[in-house]
Amino acid sequence: MHESVEPDRILALDAHLERAEPGPATVRASNATTKGLIARDARIPAGRRLRRMTEITIVDVTDAAGFGLIPPCADPGFDHRSCDYWEDADRGSKAARLSWLEPSSGAGSDAAPAKARPANPFLADLEAREPVANPFAGARPANPFLTPGEEDAGPIDNPFAPRPAARPTVGSDAPRKLQLLGRGLGVAGSYAKVLLRDDVAAAYAQFGPLTAYPRAQRTRDLYPALPDAPLPAVITCIATTAAARGAGLALALVAAVCDDLASRGFTAVETYPTRGALPDATSAATPAFWLSAGFALAIDDERFPVMRRELV
Repeated sequence: MHESVEPDRILALDAHLERAEPGPATVRASNATTKGLIARDARIPAGRRLRRMTEITIVDVTDAAGFGLIPPCADPGFDHRSCDYWEDADRGSKAARLSWLEPSSGAGSDAAPAKARPANPFLADLEAREPVANPFAGARPANPFLTPGEEDAGPIDNPFAPRPAARPTVGSDAPRKLQLLGRGLGVAGSYAKVLLRDDVAAAYAQFGPLTAYPRAQRTRDLYPALPDAPLPAVITCIATTAAARGAGLALALVAAVCDDLASRGFTAVETYPTRGALPDATSAATPAFWLSAGFALAIDDERFPVMRRELV
């Protein structure tokens, strides 16, 4: 799903300004954004005009096309497309793994043949015997409600009953990470979004219900003071490309994620940054970033604080 951000939410000043008819004064403009995003004033010299406005589009990662838009990590040693750090609490990794980008192998003709079961020398005599008929096993009993000549072909289609809605799914041959992101499509919705600036991927966010991320659950279990009902949604990853930093795009994406989670019925969202981590080595940003995004410090731990934002 593509969500275009309204032009009045982000006003970006193009670096290449074109000359127009001279004007009597200097025009003052701002790229102020909504929901507490970073605002930066700029002065446009008199006699110049904006060449164009930056277009911001937010895409839900629900299929191969959306998965292909996920931007690279700032540190090439990591890869959003092969990270299962939050999904696997014991062996999860953030490392770039090229094998994860290949389609998963299904149970087709290329599947390895099953190993033959080793022979049991103590059952040789029994296996050589002919199968014995079971006098207690009878045929399936006939349906007494069928009319003569009618066959029992299973449940009859009811034209008056509403048909179940088809739920979106990700194929079993999809890359492993896409399968992880697609687990909740039929219930909770997408688990990731990509922000495009002028059709170029600039920011990425991963989120969803707490139950989808065992490592987040394990971190949260360390703090019994946190409210346990209703369970919050979580944002496990927020990142921008190196070229897109400093433009408030990550804040814009977080705002969109929070709006989406609120529309799904979540009343709060949490995130679990790591204090002291290098900017390119953490997937959950910093406490200062989350404070600027409207989150509050719920647990002030020296290494693993908990940031929380109420959505109602």
